[in-house]
Amino acid sequence: MSQNAILVINAGSSSIKFSLFAINDGAEQTLELIYRGNISGLGTHAHFTAKNAIGLKLTDEDLGTATHEAAFARLLKWMEERDDGLSLYAVGHRVVHGGVTFNKPVAITSEIYQELEALIPLAPLHQPHNLAPIKVLDKLKEHLPQVACFDTAFHTTQTLTAQRFGIPREYTEQGIKRYGFHGLSYEYIAQKIPAVMGKLPEKVVVAHLGNGSSMCAIRHGKSVASTMGFTALDGLPMGTRTGAIDAGVILHFLNQGMDVKELTKLLYNRSGLLGVSGISNDMETLLASDSPHAKEAIDYFVYRIGCELGAMTSTINGIDALVFTAGIGEYASPIRAQVCEKAEWLGIKLNPEANAKHASCISTPDSRTSVWVIPTNEEKMIAQHTLRVLSA
Repeated sequence: MSQNAILVINAGSSSIKFSLFAINDGAEQTLELIYRGNISGLGTHAHFTAKNAIGLKLTDEDLGTATHEAAFARLLKWMEERDDGLSLYAVGHRVVHGGVTFNKPVAITSEIYQELEALIPLAPLHQPHNLAPIKVLDKLKEHLPQVACFDTAFHTTQTLTAQRFGIPREYTEQGIKRYGFHGLSYEYIAQKIPAVMGKLPEKVVVAHLGNGSSMCAIRHGKSVASTMGFTALDGLPMGTRTGAIDAGVILHFLNQGMDVKELTKLLYNRSGLLGVSGISNDMETLLASDSPHAKEAIDYFVYRIGCELGAMTSTINGIDALVFTAGIGEYASPIRAQVCEKAEWLGIKLNPEANAKHASCISTPDSRTSVWVIPTNEEKMIAQHTLRVLSA
């Protein structure tokens, strides 16, 4: 007898990240990761890799100049060829933008798909690539249920005051406001906190630090404020993205003759840790470098985290716990140490030994604000949402 499974897809312009979760039936349905993988270099030199739940390689294939459709066809065929007793039950998709309409995951219909396409102007660099696999899979597996899970949905609990910009009202009413992103990650962390900490603290700030970085103020498990705004450019400096920048700088570049395409590349691909260091967007590389420019990039990153930590704390009138997550947050102990050192004013006392070991709790028992490292799992969050939507 076959066992149902959920495929989770996170698609970009030239890559597809995927995970497969088996549905274990019982008094309460649970999800078990079976394998995860990536198809990179689509359209140029596509490469397909997959590993099982403990990291052992299952496949490593060259797919030539495969398109998204060809890549999905190969992925589905590879899944069918595996003698693992699993039957594909549904697909859950990470969709960056839900606009003002979608505040929770939704089963995809042709009408819903059209509404999601209408949101492309809000996220033109991400939304089209998130939506493309939906159409491809509908063609390859016509009756396979698909669910859209939104990176903005967790932040829809924020007040209009927290979401608005100081622009004329008509633009706000057109949807020009702070949406916030990394919502699936923050939702997963909020869900995990009670089990990790033994309770759900009232006031928590989560630092999602990776190639894309942001912070979120959470009160009673709900988003109150986020460092990201209308796009995923705002807030903290990132691997290659600027983070917060004076709008006058943008006007200056435009007045100097820089076109929108060039400006977009500057803001999204040439800035952040890469731009400041001139070396790399990879934090591990920068930490290992003896270049003063690498140090400048790290110092700027930590400085901005400190600034935003103060801002996030003010939105929830205090802080009970600080959580680090994502690639840098989970593995870069020197960054966590520097952030905590600059946040001593919040009553944070770091336990250096626990921090070096990437322990769950890295603060001392007498630290007024507890500090934690909690690995995020956006893929499992998407799988959970997909199962919940279709079960309902």
